Amino acid sequence: MIVTNTPAADLALTNLAYCSHADHHGFTVPGTKLFLASISDSFVLSVSAHESIRSGQIALNAIQRRHARVSSGDSISVSRFIPPDNFDVVLLTLELEFVKKGNKNEQVDAVLLANQLRKRFINQVMTTGQKVSFEHHGNNYIFTVNQAAVEGQQSSNAPERGMISSDTYFVFETSNGSGIKIVNQREAASSNIFRHKEFNLQALGIGGLSAEFADIFRRAFASRVFPPHVTNKLGIKYVKGMLLFGPPGTGKTLIARQIGNMLNGREPKIVNGPEVLSKFVGETEKNVRDLFADAENDQRSRGDQSDLHVIIFDEIDAICKSRGSTRDGTGVHDDIVNQLLTKIDGVESLNNVLLIGITNRKDLLDEALLRPGRLEVQIEIGLPDENGRLQILQIHTNKMKENSFLAPDVNIQELAARTRNYSGAELEGVVKSAVSYALHRQLSMDDLTKPVDEENIQVTMEDILNALNEIIPAFGASTDDLEQCSRMLLGLPLYLLLVEQVKVSERRTLLTCLLEGPSGSGKSALAATVAIDSDFPFIKIVSAEAMVGLHESTKCAQIVKVFEDAYKSAQSIIILDDMERLLEYVAIGPRFSNLVCQTLMILLKRRPRKDTTGSLARRKIAPIEKLAPPQTSHNTPSNIPRNQPGINVEPL
Repeated sequence: MIVTNTPAADLALTNLAYCSHADHHGFTVPGTKLFLASISDSFVLSVSAHESIRSGQIALNAIQRRHARVSSGDSISVSRFIPPDNFDVVLLTLELEFVKKGNKNEQVDAVLLANQLRKRFINQVMTTGQKVSFEHHGNNYIFTVNQAAVEGQQSSNAPERGMISSDTYFVFETSNGSGIKIVNQREAASSNIFRHKEFNLQALGIGGLSAEFADIFRRAFASRVFPPHVTNKLGIKYVKGMLLFGPPGTGKTLIARQIGNMLNGREPKIVNGPEVLSKFVGETEKNVRDLFADAENDQRSRGDQSDLHVIIFDEIDAICKSRGSTRDGTGVHDDIVNQLLTKIDGVESLNNVLLIGITNRKDLLDEALLRPGRLEVQIEIGLPDENGRLQILQIHTNKMKENSFLAPDVNIQELAARTRNYSGAELEGVVKSAVSYALHRQLSMDDLTKPVDEENIQVTMEDILNALNEIIPAFGASTDDLEQCSRMLLGLPLYLLLVEQVKVSERRTLLTCLLEGPSGSGKSALAATVAIDSDFPFIKIVSAEAMVGLHESTKCAQIVKVFEDAYKSAQSIIILDDMERLLEYVAIGPRFSNLVCQTLMILLKRRPRKDTTGSLARRKIAPIEKLAPPQTSHNTPSNIPRNQPGINVEPL
């Protein structure tokens, strides 16, 4: 058919295509009053007849011509479209913008707009990527279809499309700088699960965790924003459990507590793991059942209209250890796990419960708890990056700044850069320690009853720097050990090339290096100096001196923990000092610890974990020292890991 312009300006806002009366019957959908046309196989339009259109022509507005990449007078492929069964759109996500971009700002009520679009475009087919123009309250807008979720539609290479019905739910989005502000978005989705329409994480005291919180919202709450009949049509079930895990002090408990405060309905139940345990037979399982009793009664009486019941298990690893791992003879922990599994996802599973587990030791949990349908949303709350540390420091210093207690010389941005590998709790400790220095200056030790001059209280940069010396991060560098080993060495820039390789290389994420030479030639000093000059946030020395008298299995556990801690940092250095002593190597025999040797071989070849985007997120360089002189190296066991590059250190 030949493309022509829409007959009238007001018809351009209908999103219809127009043709002659003679051609109109060719687009009839059998058994309905619908007339649908597929335009170049890219999108589908409803077709209406108009007396001004000649036979063989099809009228498209400017937005439609732009999407089909045609101009007036061009020939275009047009065919009748027969919709499949169950073609109604359940969820339609639209991005709004003005037709004429400018500096104007407009507030759009999502409820009113959804009702208008549902009425105006009912029975029209929407395809992902399609643009549609419309008028609302005197302004001309364009919406882009970002998502068209259809009941029972399977993922395939076909375009995502469906027909608007009276049950279609609209979600509106806007780009930054569009000038359009959406209000009442929550009411448009018919949800009252949250108390607030917008979340300000910093106002809630959550800093540096916006990405993690976005994942939690998307996976655990996005489906709950919509009514039950919508999720039933989509064929999905609500998420019933999530697990927050990561190093101590990173904000896991804070996030769980704030999630409970943000939700409407019942007050969340916060349970410390050991509180559930009881010395009486069967009492522990009863305590677990009691936690779910209110939710069971609510669902039994109100059904789908039941409030969401949130149960927070702090230190869940204390009671949900892997079954069979405890040998106390009582089997209490196994019974707790069985009872929880039954309540979360048993025969009579509840749909109005969200269980949030918090732990530092995910590896201790029973694997049956972590499968989909139970604690399926597992979010790692890691150490904050520089921007996250900046947000956390701002949260803890805002009141000081508002009340003029923060000295002008305090540079929060600089502090965020200097506090690498500090957790949120450790940053809070730094601020508390700095305040103690400021308060101490106002006290007279000779007369503690002397009035305090509140006006002169000032937290200075010097106070915060002193606090940094007091609060040492758990995942920081072994500064004292490094300074004891470090000396001034010649030729150091050669070894710093290895550090630079780790910093800039995207192809190799793990680099190991062997320093070999006679005793006293400066290998430990070289490794320590390279580590200090690297300026990596995580540096640890694994030395035989710290493991005197330890059993082989305990040694291995300590070495594994150092490597696991290193993976939590963006860049890290591990120095294995005096490897012969670590391996308990004796030249006479020869004899060595095979358990420690195998542990090191595995750890030195294992790649760091991958992040959610699939790219390797951690890097590590491990200078490894071997004290035996070269002439005796043939006595070393053949299965000791040897890594490249190897550097021979001559005596000084």
